[in-house]
Amino acid sequence: MPLNLMSVNVGAPSRERAERQLRWLAQRPEDVLVLTETKATAGCHYLAQAFTDAGFSVTFPEHAPGELGVMIVSKLPTIPDVVASILDYLPARAAGVVIDTTSGPVRVIGAYVPSRDATVDKTERKKNWIKHFTHALSTTAGSAPILLLGDLNVLEPDHQPAHQGQFAPFEYNFYTDLTHRHGLYDLFRHLHPHQVEHSWARRAELGYRYDHAHGTQALADALLACEYLHETRALATDGTRLTDHSALTVRLTLTATARLITSDPATAGAHAEPEPTLF
Repeated sequence: MPLNLMSVNVGAPSRERAERQLRWLAQRPEDVLVLTETKATAGCHYLAQAFTDAGFSVTFPEHAPGELGVMIVSKLPTIPDVVASILDYLPARAAGVVIDTTSGPVRVIGAYVPSRDATVDKTERKKNWIKHFTHALSTTAGSAPILLLGDLNVLEPDHQPAHQGQFAPFEYNFYTDLTHRHGLYDLFRHLHPHQVEHSWARRAELGYRYDHAHGTQALADALLACEYLHETRALATDGTRLTDHSALTVRLTLTATARLITSDPATAGAHAEPEPTLF
């Protein structure tokens, strides 16, 4: 069976929105979910607990108060990836697992790169995180293929529209260095060299392709599909939506060697008690 993975920014959900997200995620066929913009809130703890109770492997690093990060949920057995032990700056913003396939182990790394504004503090914060994450990738490089999934908060240099002046050279360099320095290819671009897609938009005509999947050459060779799912940011009849980001799916011609025995996480979540409110 092909190996299926998905990344989606869940937007640090409230408990109520997390319940709606869980119902949607529970219907998805992917083996591994990378959830970005997680937070130590009732909504994210609810998601983690519901998947755990349903038998999934859940990797949810400890988040410092107010800090954002990543959660990885898997129907396949996992072991922790070493990247998490190396990243020592805003460590919750990256998580990694190793899954075993008939072709050998595959490293799945989820990342939520800090956003920034025009202030020096936030610019330096993003620059520092990229520096530390780049070091962690380089330090842990080995023979196992890497799949990097997540909201990278950077654009490709020839992005359409161009969004002139909104991004600094270090941000574009991070995107290009993923390929030139780390050998991680933009899998969407690998299959769709000229297709214009956006995973987030302030307005319909001002879209950004922030959410990415990058993989080493072995994974690019094994790639069957890499597609954006825009239904996650479609408005429901009550005016709400699951998140303001599109999801991104990846399908590979790899077969997992084992699967966990899992149940419906939505059913498990239905029995979860709300966390008490602290005043």
